[in-house]
Amino acid sequence: MREFGYQRAYDVSGAVALLDGDPEARFLGGGTNLVDLMKTGVERPGLLVDVRELPLDRVESAEDGALRIGATVTNSDLAAHPEVRRRYPALAQAVLAGASGQLRNMATVGGNLLQRTRCGYFADVSSPCNKRDPGSGCPALEGEHHNHAVLGASGHCVATHPSDMAVALTAFDAVVSYETADGPRQVPLADLYLPVGDTPHRETALPPGALVTGVTLPPAPVAARSRYRKVRERASYAFAIGSLAAALDVRDGRVHEVRLAFGAVASRPWRAREAERVLTGAPADAAHFAAAAEAELAAARPLPHNGYKVTLMRNLVVAALSELAEEAAR
Repeated sequence: MREFGYQRAYDVSGAVALLDGDPEARFLGGGTNLVDLMKTGVERPGLLVDVRELPLDRVESAEDGALRIGATVTNSDLAAHPEVRRRYPALAQAVLAGASGQLRNMATVGGNLLQRTRCGYFADVSSPCNKRDPGSGCPALEGEHHNHAVLGASGHCVATHPSDMAVALTAFDAVVSYETADGPRQVPLADLYLPVGDTPHRETALPPGALVTGVTLPPAPVAARSRYRKVRERASYAFAIGSLAAALDVRDGRVHEVRLAFGAVASRPWRAREAERVLTGAPADAAHFAAAAEAELAAARPLPHNGYKVTLMRNLVVAALSELAEEAAR
């Protein structure tokens, strides 16, 4: 590991100033992703700016009904918060599914959103990787890719985004707040992650040196009846091979409102807007749930060894929405 400097920040403007103009500096929250990448040599910062002491560790309800989540709120505190569990249960479930208890106690909301892919080629500095070393190639295309992307990928990168939390936040139209040297800014979470295209090393729309300060969830009554479902290769802590955040409002046997976001199938959380469009106003039954999933997954371009994800996601949609529809009918 490269030697690095360390400074602790106590206010947001001071933290941003420490990174301003220093491309080798990084913010440090819980360190559950960054420190691992430093150990393998993927990340080699010259300076770490510790932001855990910043006053960004609260979950608060706003006057307009929105829920504001500070960037240094730990995953454990987020999942246990009564307003999150009551108003956005899929978010609490996603956080609990995302890591072991020890990791949740350390990991922060801001860090979770900005974690890097778990692609084995990205993590191995002896392998080429366009995300880590632009222009070097993507060995996953011809190599190990059973858990790689089937939606929105390109010939330059087929890695997936690993966050469970971000999938649920995407389903509920979360907005990310961040601070730069020029002041505070916001970006919808749906626009935070950039399409892969031919620049997979450009992962987010955040400007250099920006500090994520929080996430706002707008009022969403449909979210109170929501679920997060995750499929993984072992029952204990593991990254998803496919996941789904789903919310459903059924009235008179028809879908009044639906929210769907897929995880582990693209380089970013995938909002299933075509499936939502197909379902809105349709009968709330398994046949229509399957048809909506198939409409969304028509855009899938699987590789030779990850085509199972298309079937997996269709089945997840049907199972989760059927369960929610049954609850609504009681």
